[in-house]
Order: sequence, then structure tokens, then C-alpha cells
Amino acid sequence: MEPVIIVLIILVVLVFIALIKTIQVIPQASAAIVERFGRYTRTLNAGLNIVVPFIDTIRNRIDLREQVVPFPPQPVITQDNLVVNIDTVIYYQVTDARAATYEVASYIQAIEQLTVTTLRNIIGGMDLERTLTSREEINAALRGVLDEATGKWGIRVNRVELKAIEPPTSIQDSMEKQMRADRDKRAAILQAEGVRQSEILRAEGEKQSQILRAEGEAKAAALRAEGEAQAVRTVFEAIHAGDPDQKLLSYQYLQMLPKIAEGDANKLWIVPSEIGDALKGLSGAMGNFGGIGGGSGGNGGASGAAVPAQERREKPSID
Repeated sequence: MEPVIIVLIILVVLVFIALIKTIQVIPQASAAIVERFGRYTRTLNAGLNIVVPFIDTIRNRIDLREQVVPFPPQPVITQDNLVVNIDTVIYYQVTDARAATYEVASYIQAIEQLTVTTLRNIIGGMDLERTLTSREEINAALRGVLDEATGKWGIRVNRVELKAIEPPTSIQDSMEKQMRADRDKRAAILQAEGVRQSEILRAEGEKQSQILRAEGEAKAAALRAEGEAQAVRTVFEAIHAGDPDQKLLSYQYLQMLPKIAEGDANKLWIVPSEIGDALKGLSGAMGNFGGIGGGSGGNGGASGAAVPAQERREKPSID
């Protein structure tokens, strides 16, 4: 009985192993390549799959998710014979598990080498300045070449990014000096522009203040002249309303003569021609006052007034 039990145990173990090999569970976003006697049979998708034990074998399990592969810095020579180190990152995805298994031995290594050669071809036709400023152009050219070459491998290149472009140290120092000079130049230009704007604004402010001051002075002078004219008009109307005679005007004119002569700077005194008329009016008024006095005192007043006139006529003139 013991040999029978041993055989049964062996059969149970073999059945258990066969069941394990028969049932294959493939995770989501994965695929498995099945070979029968070394020949490709089918591709197992995600889920529960049944295979023939000891006949079908799983050749390769492939992750169908998008993968990110960074490549080490690669020295590349530009068109102007300068060596730059470029780091690249490739975003790819396996779209055909069978082609990725049988069309290329190692698609990761193939993508890396293809990236290096393509990058050297692209950068070789650019100078350093264009290389540093044309990342998008380089990325687009790399993606186009890689996508076309890896299509038959069952791989789709989604994106290609340049992590860093490092020129030689001497070139970096020269570029830093140039950028510093450009920044200093822009700062000086901005400072000069600010000074210019401030001077323009200050000049505009002074101009506006002078214009406003001149307008104020003009308005003040106009108001002053209008006030003086109004004052003269009021005095003139008052004089005409009082109806003055020639005697009063002559007397007022003589009273203004001392005020005209006031001041140490009046070395030349101009006597207007109208003063003769004023003196005639005043002499006439004084004559009337004298006539009134002569009538009360007889002829003595008349003879007394005539004597000085006679003496003035008899006094010889001195040449």
C-alpha cells in the first residue's frame, strides 16, 4: 500500500503543477508572449488565460505602460567645432509586444544608440548659439526620427526632452560676461531713460507753472486796470456831477504841483502847457478878490498895484 500512496501523492503534485502552469494571470497594462516548442503562438492579454502545460511556455512579459528612460550625457560637436554635453530623456510606450520581442534584441539599447546618433547629426548642423536656443526644434527632430525608426519595433516614442546642454567652461565664462555686460547696458539705458523722463516731466511742470503764473499775472493786471479805470470813471462822474468851474480846477491843479515835484530823483521838472491856462484862471480869481478890496479903500489900492508894474517896465534888462 505504501507504493500506491507514494504514486498518488506524486500524481497529485503533478496535477497541481499542471494546473499552475495551465492558468496564467496577466496583470493590467501587461502582455505575455507564448511559445510552443520554441515558436511564437499567441500573446496573452490582461486577465485569466489558459495554456497547455509543459508545451506552451511564457517567453517574455512586457509592460505596456509609458516608460521614462534617462540617458547619460553625450558629447556632441556643433557646427562651429565646440563640444557640448547633452542629457536626454525618452518617453516611450510598447504598442506591439510581439514586435518588441522578436524585431529587436534590446529595444532600450537600440533607442539609446539611435538617440545618440540622431542627436549628433542634428547638432552637427547647428552652431552653439542656435543649439542653446533651439530646444524645441531639436526635440521635434529627434522625436520624428525615433518614432519612424522604432515603429517597426512595436514602440511609440511620445516625447523627447533635452535635460541639459552644457557648453565648455571657457564658453560658459564668456557667455556669463556677455550676459553681465548686456544686463549692465540695459540697466544704464533704463537709468538714462528714467533721468530723461524725469527731466521732461520737470520741464513740463515748470512750463505749466510759468504759464499759470503768467496767466495769473495777466488776469491780475487786467483786474487792476479795470479797477483803476472804474476808479477814474467814478471820479470823472463825480466831478461832472458837481459841475466845477475854472477857478476850482485851477486851484486843484496848483495844489498838485508840489506833489509832482516831490522826490530826490526829480532833477528835471516838466511843466505842462496847461499850466498857463491854470495861472490865468487863478490870476483872474485873484483880480476879482483885489477889486473887492479896492472898492472899500479908494484909489490907493489901484495905485499900489500899478506901481510894481511901472517899476518892472523901467528896470533895465541885463544882457
